[in-house]
Amino acid sequence: MTQIGNIEFKGKSYTTLHINVSSNVATVSLDNAPVNALSGKMMKELQQLLKDLSEDSLIKVIVFDSKNADFFIAHVDINILNEKDILEELANEAAEGLNIFQNLGEVLRNQPQITIVKLKGIARGGGAEFVAAADMSFASLEKGKISQCEALMGIIPGGGATQYLSSKMPRGRVLEIILGSDLFDAETAERYGWINRAVKDSEIDKFVSRLAENIASLPEGVMHTLKAVLPPERFTSGFKTEDDGWAKLAFAAKAGDIMSLAMQNGAQTIDGELRIEELLRRLV
Repeated sequence: MTQIGNIEFKGKSYTTLHINVSSNVATVSLDNAPVNALSGKMMKELQQLLKDLSEDSLIKVIVFDSKNADFFIAHVDINILNEKDILEELANEAAEGLNIFQNLGEVLRNQPQITIVKLKGIARGGGAEFVAAADMSFASLEKGKISQCEALMGIIPGGGATQYLSSKMPRGRVLEIILGSDLFDAETAERYGWINRAVKDSEIDKFVSRLAENIASLPEGVMHTLKAVLPPERFTSGFKTEDDGWAKLAFAAKAGDIMSLAMQNGAQTIDGELRIEELLRRLV
C-alpha cells in the first residue's frame, strides 16, 4: 500500500492523516502504511490536529476513519522507541500524571467537538483504546473488529484501556477482553458495550454521515452544553496504577523478546497483522 503525499491543513503538514471539512464536520482519515501502526509521528500529528480543531468554533463534529480497508489502527508501532525525539516531545507535552498513550486518549476525550469513530477494519491495542476514547464509535457489522491483545506481548494495556473499558462494562468482561486477547467481532463488541452500534457495512457510511451532520446542524450551544453536562469520567488514580503496571512489564526482557520475535515473524506486515493473535500465541 502506498501512502499519498503530505496534506496541508491550517498551515500544518501531515503525512499520516487526511483531513476533509464539509458542513461543519471534519473527517480525519488515518493513513500510515502498511497497517496504520500508531507511531510517534501519528500520535504527534493527531494531537496537533486535535488542538487546531479545538480552536475552530465552526467545526462541530470530528469523524475518524481509515484509508486502509483492513486496519483502523493495527496497534502501537512496535518500533516506536526508535522515534526518540518525538517521544520526548510527546512526554513533555503530556498532562501531569499521564503517559504519552494515556495523554492521547485524554486529549480525544476532552475535545470540545463530538468525536466519532467509524470502524471498518481492525483496531487493536492502542487503536482499540483510541476507539474507546471517542465520544461515539460505530463498527461495520461485517468488517469491524477490535481487540486488546497486549497480554500476548507480555504486557497489559497502557493507554487507558483498563479504565475506559471498566467504565463501559462489568469487570468480568474487561478481564475476558484483556486476558483472553481475542479479536472481537462488531456484534459482540456492541453487546458488551465496547462500541455504540454495529451497522451493516453497506449502510455505515451513510449512517455516520447522517448522524454527524444532524449533530453539526443543531442550534448553537446545544452540543457544547450537553458535553459540559456529561463530562468524561476522571481516572486519575486508575491511570497511575495502569501506567505503573504497564511499565513494569513493558521494559522487562520477556516483552522485548516477544516483540522482537513478532517482528521477525510478520508483525506489522499486512498478512501478519491479519492473524496477529495466532502469530503471538504461537510465539508465547
